[in-house]
Amino acid sequence: MVIETDVTQMLGIKHPILLAPMGPFYTTKATIAISEAGGCGTLSHTNLFGKNSIKEMKNNLLEVVEHTSKPFGFNIRTARMQPDARNLCRQIPKFIMSNPKLRDQVRYALTSAGTPRMLQSSKAYQKLKEVSEIKNFHVAPAPWLARKCVDAGVDGLTVTGIEGGGHQSYEKIGLLVLLQAIKQEFPDMPVVACGSIGNGIGLASCLAAGAGGVAMGTRFISSKESEFHDNYKGIVPPATCRDTTFVTGFLAPIRLWKNEYTASHDLVTSKEEKIAKEEEMTIEELIEDQKHYEEIYYGRVKEGATPLGQCCGVIDSIESTKNIIDDMIKIAEKRLKTATSMIK
Repeated sequence: MVIETDVTQMLGIKHPILLAPMGPFYTTKATIAISEAGGCGTLSHTNLFGKNSIKEMKNNLLEVVEHTSKPFGFNIRTARMQPDARNLCRQIPKFIMSNPKLRDQVRYALTSAGTPRMLQSSKAYQKLKEVSEIKNFHVAPAPWLARKCVDAGVDGLTVTGIEGGGHQSYEKIGLLVLLQAIKQEFPDMPVVACGSIGNGIGLASCLAAGAGGVAMGTRFISSKESEFHDNYKGIVPPATCRDTTFVTGFLAPIRLWKNEYTASHDLVTSKEEKIAKEEEMTIEELIEDQKHYEEIYYGRVKEGATPLGQCCGVIDSIESTKNIIDDMIKIAEKRLKTATSMIK
């Protein structure tokens, strides 16, 4: 049996399961494994210190099509603090257009952390849309931003709740509330739910609430195929829902695993406060803080900024990507059948 939704049809995937964006880290191997297993892998906006993000994205795109013929996507963070974003929105569509394999397989262009208009206004992206099946989703952590996304002309929304790991919004809205509000206002808009979904129960819940798929980060960090350090993967199974916290991140508030890094960082409460804090910091201080996000590559999870969603509390093992996806689908099918049996 297959769970078919508007999102699976739109992206040409078998299962309604996607990889959440996890920049600035590499997610190339995870993308390949997830797409091969029937989901939709998503290449992160990789801009590690000293790396050229355009070159890295191009190399990652080529690596994926070398190892799978299945659909996949990529993420561009269009944030104020992301000076390479506009160039990526111009150069990556051109690069995809020049390669027949990429043009056929890249179906999901996810923008996040900033304006939903940047990719839409790119002439290169508009030309790519004319010759491919690519669809642009934008991350919407609040109803007002969902409206901006719809007005900008996106094809779908990735609705992200505060439970998820990584950068979050100042509104601090839970996923279930967001899904209710956004599906109520935009019932026909394709929606991917994101924010600490860790098993088939979470998948079934989101589908029943109107989402066409789910995106997961923490669950796939703790997969055998992901390129994250074993020390990072290893903190997930024993972690509980209480082992994450909020601090001020490089772009916005961020949910991280509690460690030495979070103990030394506070939490801003508004965008205005975040901008004021940035203005007080020197370039050297900003660069130094950003470097903490690279510590996990070397296994230094205590000292580094270590993104982790609250769903770590429902993950008790490190599994292969295929087993993760197959198990989620099996459980979701059972839950959805049980739910429909209640209708008399």
